[in-house]
Amino acid sequence: MTDLLVALLLLASGCLVLTAALGLWRLPDFFLRMHAPALASTLASWLVALASVIHFSARGPGLSLHVWVIVILLAISAPVTTLVLARAALFRRRQAGYSLTPPPTARWRG
Repeated sequence: MTDLLVALLLLASGCLVLTAALGLWRLPDFFLRMHAPALASTLASWLVALASVIHFSARGPGLSLHVWVIVILLAISAPVTTLVLARAALFRRRQAGYSLTPPPTARWRG
């Protein structure tokens, strides 16, 4: 029974990564392309870690939680990496002379 659950979790993780890859391939802009893999890969890594915990806990003498260290490191590093990539892309667009915000059409009067 645990092997079936582990297999389903790993298949779900693979489907999420495939969806992220399709989003990376289909979306037109760099910033939109950043969004799809960041979210899906995080959830996919959680599913793989849960599958590993279930697998090793069923095979070993007790609850095996050492896999969560990897997930915690991914949860910390993935948003930081995404933020650094976004800031680098904004910096390069500013250096190239692109306007980053649309021109205002009317001023708000409050």
